[in-house]
Amino acid sequence: MIWSGFTQLDVAAVLVWGAVATAAMTTFTEGAQLFGQSRMSLPFLFGSFVSGRRDRATVWGFVLYSLGALLFAFFYSLAFEAIGRATWWIGAGLGLLHGLFLITVFLPLLPHLHPRMASEYDGPDAERRLEPPGRFGLNYGSRTPLITVAGQMLFGLVLGAAYAVG
Repeated sequence: MIWSGFTQLDVAAVLVWGAVATAAMTTFTEGAQLFGQSRMSLPFLFGSFVSGRRDRATVWGFVLYSLGALLFAFFYSLAFEAIGRATWWIGAGLGLLHGLFLITVFLPLLPHLHPRMASEYDGPDAERRLEPPGRFGLNYGSRTPLITVAGQMLFGLVLGAAYAVG
């Protein structure tokens, strides 16, 4: 346990349940892509930040995506500790907020941050070949916003159901 400034944080539980929540979320979102419900793969988008080769971008993406999700598990756990309890519905609520932020703020900013993504204003070129997500990620399919938010809610639900406060 480490002192978080206002309570004790169970690091081992955050890592274990964060990994389980990450696996559930990733299985859901990548499964939706495999079934043709969305063309967005956040692991691939993250990996293509560091590699222009699709095969390497996929591997790097899963590593970066998993590490980022574990970091978010710490933020969720800090929120549970601040609230004084963790439940599936509090976790799902945090996931809802996280998912809405992702589709309304992060995805629209992505073309301006990503070195290999075209923007809505400038088409693709030799270096920037990835399609931008568009508003709410709709360029990747009409179900992408729902799948993205539901995936984040699943992450929070699993973490909230499993994490013990205090």
